[in-house]
Amino acid sequence: SEVVDRVYKEYMGDAESPAQVRDGLLDAMGDVYFVISAVEVARYHRDAGNPVYFYEFQHRPSSAEGVVPEFVKADHGDEIAFVFGKPFLAGDV
Repeated sequence: SEVVDRVYKEYMGDAESPAQVRDGLLDAMGDVYFVISAVEVARYHRDAGNPVYFYEFQHRPSSAEGVVPEFVKADHGDEIAFVFGKPFLAGDV
């Protein structure tokens, strides 16, 4: 079908290696589990007349070194230390 072809092209493009296929699948799964629902909620807020800000956090924290694979840029929740400050996560408050 045309939809399947468009989705495949969006996420797989011209993938030539297993790493490119992995990255395409990770992008697709991230969109299914996080982005689609976040956009839906953002639209509800917008339609209610509220300002909406949307961002994608991609900074790989130094704490990920040796813990998660190199291809992982930022996991869900990694932005918390940057938004609220590391002292809150370290129990220093």
